[in-house]
Amino acid sequence: MGDVAAKIKIMPNSPDVDLDDLQDRLEESLPQGAKIRGFQRDDVAFGLVALLPTVIVPDGAGGTEAVEEAFNDVDGVESVAVENVGRL
Repeated sequence: MGDVAAKIKIMPNSPDVDLDDLQDRLEESLPQGAKIRGFQRDDVAFGLVALLPTVIVPDGAGGTEAVEEAFNDVDGVESVAVENVGRL
């Protein structure tokens, strides 16, 4: 089995959320075997900025579900959505 790269869109629950701190907390929440290979930021509207980490996970049962659940549990996260998935 190989690895899968997934771009995940994370919406903070407020424009006041410190995005640098949120990035750190997202990295700390990763399940074992997953890693982040960079973040992008996307201006959404009214000062709200979404984080778009590219997450590398092993290609196996469950795919990105564990990462999505971990990200949903981080304080300051409103929603988590997988934008794009591909094999490495």
